[in-house]
Amino acid sequence: QVHLVESGGGLVQAGGSLTLSCAVSGNIFSISAMGWYRQAPGKQREVVAGVTYGNQTHYADSVKGRFTISRDNAKNTMALQMNSLKPEDTAVYYCNVRGWASAGNFVDSWGQGTQVTVSS
Repeated sequence: QVHLVESGGGLVQAGGSLTLSCAVSGNIFSISAMGWYRQAPGKQREVVAGVTYGNQTHYADSVKGRFTISRDNAKNTMALQMNSLKPEDTAVYYCNVRGWASAGNFVDSWGQGTQVTVSS
């Protein structure tokens, strides 16, 4: 079983910054990709940013230039630096990891989510 624990959410004024962190533990032998998703009330979950094992990154158009995703392969952690936050960034943010367990089965796990609220 794989466990993901997010931290760093909170309340911030528009224009402010927050850093989200995600720590991965448990039975995962190899992580191929990690990512951040978010879900605002009444909306579908959407991808925010992703990073591969080789540190290739991709971002949603709405966050390009403001958010930066990073990962530490040695520590199995991931972070999302969020700058110039806007009220429309308000959502529950989820950490996701995809990879392979030691038994060879594919793993696709989610964290419990952390609330980010940006006030205007």
